[in-house]
Amino acid sequence: MSVPHVIADDVEALAVAAELAAGFRKGAAERDARRRLPHTELERLSASGLLAVTVPARFGGADVRAVTLAEIFRLLSAADASLAQIPQSHYVYVNVLRRQGTDEQQEFFFGEVLAGKRFGNAQSEAGTQHVQDIRTRLARLPDGSYALDGVKHYSTGALFAHWIPVLARTEDDTLHVAYVPRDAPGLTVVDDWDGMGQRTTASGTVRLESVPVPADRVVPHHLTFRGPQLHGAVAQLLHAAIDAGIASGALAEAVEFVRTKSRPWFESAAEGHATAAEDPLLIQRFGELAIRERAAGALLREAARAVDDARADLTDDSAAEASIAVAAAKVTAAEAAVEVASALFEVSGTRSALGSLGLHRHWRDARTHTLHDPARWKVQHIGRYVLNGAKPPRHGLL
Repeated sequence: MSVPHVIADDVEALAVAAELAAGFRKGAAERDARRRLPHTELERLSASGLLAVTVPARFGGADVRAVTLAEIFRLLSAADASLAQIPQSHYVYVNVLRRQGTDEQQEFFFGEVLAGKRFGNAQSEAGTQHVQDIRTRLARLPDGSYALDGVKHYSTGALFAHWIPVLARTEDDTLHVAYVPRDAPGLTVVDDWDGMGQRTTASGTVRLESVPVPADRVVPHHLTFRGPQLHGAVAQLLHAAIDAGIASGALAEAVEFVRTKSRPWFESAAEGHATAAEDPLLIQRFGELAIRERAAGALLREAARAVDDARADLTDDSAAEASIAVAAAKVTAAEAAVEVASALFEVSGTRSALGSLGLHRHWRDARTHTLHDPARWKVQHIGRYVLNGAKPPRHGLL
């Protein structure tokens, strides 16, 4: 791997993201259709320095604002939502190190990130009672190191990672994150993801069989939730940005299709409208869709600003406000992504449904990604906060 570029500030980070997104957009439909995994594109992402923009300044990173990070994800997702999803966990587990890593752990791992190394994730498990029923175990050995055993599913990014952060419980049942090299003995990544959407995320299975883990590669994640925290807000902000990006990308494709390929409905033509873009009914619908897309983007930016404000003065109140703002953005962005990606066909006509065009990837990506965690519970927490002043729970998913 060549030495990656080091991004200096927020302005440069956005410029790099926009340039990468323009390149990623060109092959997105073909990658989806063939399920061609984006190894080359991820190497470009590493080389760009974009993966290191949340490294703290004292370690040499740009330490960009949440507003900037959210816009980076929105830009990448508008180009290719599958590709944008892959580094989401990377930034989340950089954030875990910022919160709970020792000075030595931060110096080592932030150095790895600045060198272009990618974090994946091995977090979720299938067949358990619920999503936070984590059964993967870190067993302490006599020499103070650990052995890691378990099976993980939906492990987005693991196949492409240099380091795989694994969520596990120790003997006292507390949550820890073990940062494990991709080539560690006993660790197997299985490319068995067959989702209808986000087809190239390779969100498959990770098997862990007595994987050796030195003590200095383990971080006490359970301590994150003992006080005011932004772990869940940041993670969910990036999910909201992905959904907002899907809405933006789908709307742009619909505009281009109607302008260049759609024919006017014969009744519209009979009323003197020479092109589909002049049809007043289509104009009305595009106005409605644009409002949805703009609302998602506006709430995303508002949520990101709330996260930035809370970082500057982290209290129970500021953390709660950030979590609620992010929840509102996530609900709105998810609805916009599904509606706009579906309406793309409504406004574009029969030809847009041709599989060879690949326009259906936007809806499949939206429908798949918005299943990540239920919006209905976010609406509940927003309602409780507004009506009764109840602060949202600290469980990392809000």
